[in-house]
Amino acid sequence: MLKDFKPVLSILLRFIIIYLVLLFAYQFYLNSFQDEGLDPFSRMIAEQVRYIQNVFGYQTQLYDDVKGEQVYFYVKNQYPTRMVEGCNAISVMILFVAFVFAFYKGKKTFVFVLIGLALLYIMNVLRIIGLNIVVTDYKQYAKISHDYVFPAVIYGTVVVLWLVWIKFFALKHENS
Repeated sequence: MLKDFKPVLSILLRFIIIYLVLLFAYQFYLNSFQDEGLDPFSRMIAEQVRYIQNVFGYQTQLYDDVKGEQVYFYVKNQYPTRMVEGCNAISVMILFVAFVFAFYKGKKTFVFVLIGLALLYIMNVLRIIGLNIVVTDYKQYAKISHDYVFPAVIYGTVVVLWLVWIKFFALKHENS
């Protein structure tokens, strides 16, 4: 009976191991910057958001809160949002990578993961820009945007990528 579940258990075990290894590596990374404020990856995203918002006429400055491990966006004479470690989408990217590698299919797995991570990165930057615009110009939609709409954007992107991986790569037979 256990033999019937071996492929499923194998995939599940690979997912759990990859997820935990990446999660612990990320926590180690975060711990190494604990006294320096916002970690460099999150800071880089904040800088890119600032740059793009400035290009599109939303004059933006960043203000560091080292003690609070966050960066505030200053837009239109107000502080609409702040960038914290959780906004960098790394946890979502780790989940994405673990799932795709659980269904490992050789070199194309690495290519798909790199393309997927680039897409998730871009979607996350656009998500933060969108949230800054909503909170700055449409305050009445700030809570629903932050709590539901923009998380749906990033998680929806992950689900679509997973579906593409499963349908077109992971379950596709090599001879077809």
